[in-house]
Amino acid sequence: MDALADLHLHSTFSDGTCTPERIVELAVEAGLAAAVLTDHDTMEGTPRFLAAARKAGLRSIAGMEISADVPHRTVHLLAYGCDPDEPRLAEALRRVRDGRAERNARILEKLARLGCPITMDEVRAEAGNDKVVGRPHIAAALVRRGFAADPSDAFRRFLARGASAYADRFRLAPEDALELVAGAGGIVSLAHPASTGYNPAELRRFVGGLAEHGLAGIECLYTGYLPNQVAEYVGLAREFGLLVTGGTDFHGDNKPDIRIGVAYGRLRVPVSAFDALEARCNANAQC
Repeated sequence: MDALADLHLHSTFSDGTCTPERIVELAVEAGLAAAVLTDHDTMEGTPRFLAAARKAGLRSIAGMEISADVPHRTVHLLAYGCDPDEPRLAEALRRVRDGRAERNARILEKLARLGCPITMDEVRAEAGNDKVVGRPHIAAALVRRGFAADPSDAFRRFLARGASAYADRFRLAPEDALELVAGAGGIVSLAHPASTGYNPAELRRFVGGLAEHGLAGIECLYTGYLPNQVAEYVGLAREFGLLVTGGTDFHGDNKPDIRIGVAYGRLRVPVSAFDALEARCNANAQC
């Protein structure tokens, strides 16, 4: 079997349940040749991940997943190879994280008015060691209190965009995120393009627009993607000269069916995808 990689992983420094070191262990156990930690809006866990990866002989680079806002939806961008201490990027990420905390408080206020009072302490208890507290933890608290049947029900009735307790938060515009990551020496790949909600024509226009602003890749290989989806996204990558990236979006027990490296057992991200990503990051660093 060809060597494999996983370029989309989450730890306890955002909304995953495994420490950076444990993710490295799981990646090695899965036989991966390369892996990248991409926690939400933070690279706080990156030094630990990279140190553990070096010790284990696992290839890696710095990574992160950034939430970005477009009209009527949110898109996610995977940033690779950027310096987490670059001042402008660090300040923007702080604003994003602060916005999440403010949004959580507004959601709890709305839930109380709807007759579903839960406290921030209950939400933090659901988060456990997670550094980023967000809607998945609020959903878990709602389920625990009996206000929702399961997390999907909690999102559908209360927490999804347009639902009764939804509250928006500060996010970067995609173009701003691309500029900030580039200024920090990194590159960006569009995460899980099917989740943007765009139809094929809209997605093509969106990807083309981002490519004009420096988009470097698109996550063509992702958990649950069907062959026709992969073909569509690979076609976009070829049309706009983008890298093909891929990963499981592993979150540990928060997404228990997704296994590192193989997702539901069928995902295969060749290590050549990491090679190309690493090469592009190195080229940027030398510019």
